[in-house]
Amino acid sequence: MGIAIIVVMAIGVALILTGKVPTAFALVLLAVAIALVSGAPFVGAENSVLSTVLQDGAIRLASTMIAILLGSWLGSLMRDTAIASTLVRKTVEFGGDRPVVVALGVLVISALCGAVTGSAPAALLAGVIGIPAMIAVGVPKVTAAGTILMGIGAGVPFELPVWQFFSTALDLPVADVRSFMVLLFPFAAAAAVVYVLVETRRRGTVHQWTLASMSDADASGGAPAADTRSRRQRLGDAPWFALLTPLVPIVLALVLQVPIIPSLLAGVLFAVLTTTPPRLIATRMLRSLYDAFQVAAPPIALFIAIGMLLAAVGLPGAVSALRPIVEAVAPTNVVLYVVVFSVLVPLCLYRGPLNIFGLGAGIAGAMTAIGFYSPMAVLGLMTSYNQVFGVADPTSTQTVWAAQYSGVTPQQVMVRVLPYVWVVAIAGIVLSAVRYL
Repeated sequence: MGIAIIVVMAIGVALILTGKVPTAFALVLLAVAIALVSGAPFVGAENSVLSTVLQDGAIRLASTMIAILLGSWLGSLMRDTAIASTLVRKTVEFGGDRPVVVALGVLVISALCGAVTGSAPAALLAGVIGIPAMIAVGVPKVTAAGTILMGIGAGVPFELPVWQFFSTALDLPVADVRSFMVLLFPFAAAAAVVYVLVETRRRGTVHQWTLASMSDADASGGAPAADTRSRRQRLGDAPWFALLTPLVPIVLALVLQVPIIPSLLAGVLFAVLTTTPPRLIATRMLRSLYDAFQVAAPPIALFIAIGMLLAAVGLPGAVSALRPIVEAVAPTNVVLYVVVFSVLVPLCLYRGPLNIFGLGAGIAGAMTAIGFYSPMAVLGLMTSYNQVFGVADPTSTQTVWAAQYSGVTPQQVMVRVLPYVWVVAIAGIVLSAVRYL
């Protein structure tokens, strides 16, 4: 039975990698197939396909879905109130014509945006102004795209929806997740800074246009369309105290240990109250919430499917079938653990089997359910892989957008950033092995 489950998982990987079936749909099919193969009844009140996998699994990550929605809401408000654009613009103005300073400034803003909302929304918030600004002062295109992504990666350890996801998926207290993320952050931040310092000097100053800028110029007869928008934004800069918005939920959750959802709600209220006249608050909040639903819909659909997959691999039949296989192949020696899982890092790319927002969630759930590794060891492993996926995966929305907006390919960006985030992953794996094995 265990071999059959492995075969089913391999088929699921093939479906996801080939793009024949959308990832969320493939995970639902995979969850049902694993449940049936493990001997679960189709109907019944307990440990059945309909009740346990589809019904209970669909709402298993409900708290994560709410956190995703609130993070998207806060990101939408930061865009609508010009908080994000003001942060980037002030940073660029401070950097002047110094490519390294401008890139480091944009890196910091990207990290803040990544901590608030993550993924493509963060890339948009920091990159719409940041990428053209970096390229204008001579930062190479690939480096500019990578700077946005490395910044997001540096912010991921403080992304509250990610805390909630790992807490629920691995059945860990948020405090335990937070403690490891705090330890992982210095490695992600250091790698991001080293990336900027090395890559901005590697090819020297290169003056060129982004693909987006050139296409806008051609469409308007030679005058960049972004110029007009930038002037309007300069006239409507957010107040200086509103620029603290990205820090509000982080400080509340990290320092004051306020629960995640109230922390995000506090960030939403702070953004609105510091930028919007009282008579417009209700309208702005409602409009930005509608926008947030559109942004959050794809990840919410994915988390519904992941919840079903976690429920399937946690069924008694699946646990008993997979236990002997995991015990036979999984390394327990600290050195071997680090070497094996460090070599396997690329398997989280291209929606591979170690992508935590795909089949990797099922593998993590199986490891936790079997009890071969402690939940904290699984957390350390999967958060380390997530640092690579969130920055270097050429199929992720933020990588595709940042690359295309810069006028390069996602594969070019992946090749440039992968060595840096691979080191971050190895550091996280070593940390996990030393502390939790």
